[in-house]
Amino acid sequence: MSQEWNMKTYMKGAAMLTVAAVIVKLLSVIYRVPFQNLVGDEGFYIYQQVYPFIGIITTWTSYGFAVALSKILSDYKASGKSDAVPKILQIAFIYIGIISIIFFLFLFFGADLIAGAMGDAELARLLKVGAYVILLMPMLAVLKGEFQSDGRMGPVAYAQVVEQAVRVSVILLGTWIVVSNSLDLYKAGSMAMYGAVAGELAGVVFLSYMYWKKTIHKKLDNSKQLVPVWRIVKDLTMISVSVSISALLFLFMQLVDSFTVFQMLLENGMEKQQAMELKGIYDRGQPLVQLGIVIASTLSLAIVPLIAHQMNKEKGRTAIPFMQLTYRVAFTFGIAAALGLITVLPFVNEMLFQTREESAALMVFSFQIVWMSLILTLMAMLQGSGKVKLPTIILLLGVCSKWLLNGMLIATYGVMGAAIAGNISLAIVFLCMFYYFKKVWNIRFASLAFYKGIGIASFMMIICVTAYVWLADAVLFGSLPSRIQSVVISLSAVTLGATLFLTIIAKRRVIAEKEWFLLPFGRRMATFQLWLNKEK
Repeated sequence: MSQEWNMKTYMKGAAMLTVAAVIVKLLSVIYRVPFQNLVGDEGFYIYQQVYPFIGIITTWTSYGFAVALSKILSDYKASGKSDAVPKILQIAFIYIGIISIIFFLFLFFGADLIAGAMGDAELARLLKVGAYVILLMPMLAVLKGEFQSDGRMGPVAYAQVVEQAVRVSVILLGTWIVVSNSLDLYKAGSMAMYGAVAGELAGVVFLSYMYWKKTIHKKLDNSKQLVPVWRIVKDLTMISVSVSISALLFLFMQLVDSFTVFQMLLENGMEKQQAMELKGIYDRGQPLVQLGIVIASTLSLAIVPLIAHQMNKEKGRTAIPFMQLTYRVAFTFGIAAALGLITVLPFVNEMLFQTREESAALMVFSFQIVWMSLILTLMAMLQGSGKVKLPTIILLLGVCSKWLLNGMLIATYGVMGAAIAGNISLAIVFLCMFYYFKKVWNIRFASLAFYKGIGIASFMMIICVTAYVWLADAVLFGSLPSRIQSVVISLSAVTLGATLFLTIIAKRRVIAEKEWFLLPFGRRMATFQLWLNKEK
């Protein structure tokens, strides 16, 4: 009975974190649209050049270390060594604090050098402001890890939403004030960095209050329990890297673009202002891909706790059906999101970002949704089975490939070359990881009928939506102002495409009714599928 209750508690907590992650990701995508509209493509370029530095460090420290610490604490508590917890928290705080100070010093005092390497010395002030975020990471990681080790996912989930809500509010309000009173876009970018600091500070304050409420009536344990310090440090490092590396992949790809795209555009004779704006237009692809990943990865990662649970039963054999379902869900919604977005991208581009510039490059960029959805899913399943070393090397290989391919393609094809380089690099990562997964788990993810069903649904969606978009643009809404026309066509085309795609896969039973029940909001899809296929 206890085991069943623990599993239910764990699944409830995992569900809360999943919902919080969706809200955070959506806010992360959505705020970039009004931000870009406020500062334009040049201002967007300024922000996106610096964002990967802060994103990489905060993801590793506040997410990776929090998960690592929670696992270590859970193991000690499960083995009856709860009196060692205060000492472990102290070790973790000091260790993460040392790492954070090193990164802060590197980013703050090396800001001029880094900005020079990116080809824009003015970016240094943004790096210096963003560096202060790192100093909040030790407290945030330790507090999250402590709550998660007790299975109390609620405070962590609420803290994530509070962090992002405060961050987005400060960014947008502060940017609006700066833009209204000044034309200094670098100052607006600095305000966006201040938003990141404010968000993390809000998270620390919220979790500190929740921790105080939790411990106010508890007697402090002054146990002198001996803890193997270097073992704790080693475990914190290895686990934090392994759990956060897949989340860091997209950020590392952005970091490569920060050092190569703008610089190479300048080297090929483009004027600085034009190069800034072009890089800013290219960066529009980042929130579009993030949005596609939210749709695909959230649905698939919601099943991962089931896989982890089943891995402990019968040597993991019962995990195979869940692995197959996870892959098929990621493939289905990754393909649907990518192809659907590509079909209407010129109109989505104008609807969100005011112009249709470089829509072809953004179409190519958006196909990364497919690769990222599958890579995140495979990495999560490999982590569940304890296989992380080689997948981590494969991900780093992908980052190196991106750097090399950018150097080869941007000179000839401009930002289109950078988009192509991203797709090739991610395809390499996926194929290598897929091959490795097959070596570890010799299973068949999906039948030929599954791929046939997805192919038919995708083909019909593309044909029908393309025809509708042409008709709507030429006849139905041609008299509307350009951006309003793009809004109407984008929303109606997306609705048409999604309805058509879901209807076809439901009719062909690409995913079985009992499998839909395992997915968030899958009950409605299962009911629709049963109704669609009932005998008339």
